[in-house]
Amino acid sequence: MEIVPGNNIAIKVPMHKWEDTVTFYREKVGLTVVKELDNSIGFSFGNMTLWVDRVERQSQVDVWLELFTDEPDRALDHLESPRRDELEPLDDVNGHWTSDPAGVVLLLRNR
Repeated sequence: MEIVPGNNIAIKVPMHKWEDTVTFYREKVGLTVVKELDNSIGFSFGNMTLWVDRVERQSQVDVWLELFTDEPDRALDHLESPRRDELEPLDDVNGHWTSDPAGVVLLLRNR
C-alpha cells in the first residue's frame, strides 16, 4: 500500500482573519489565484493548490493536508489514526478524514 502527497493544502482561517490572510498570499507572497469560491480561494502553490478557507466557527488557524492512496480504509488502519469523517462532507470523494498525532487534519483519499 502506498500513501503519497495529494494536490491540495488547506488553511482553515477564522472569519476575522480571512481577508488579511488572502491579501497576504495574493499581494505579499505573490501567489496566483487559480479558483475563487464563496468561502475559499485557491492559489497555485508549486504542483499543489493552497486553499485559504473562511470558517465561520473557527477560533484558530488549522492546516489540512491531502494524501492519496488506492486503499483509504486500509491506509486508515495502517496509520492507526482516528476516523474524523464528521469534519466536512466528503460528497463524491472515496476516502476519510483523519488526523496525525499532533492534530493536523488529513484527507486520506483515492486520486
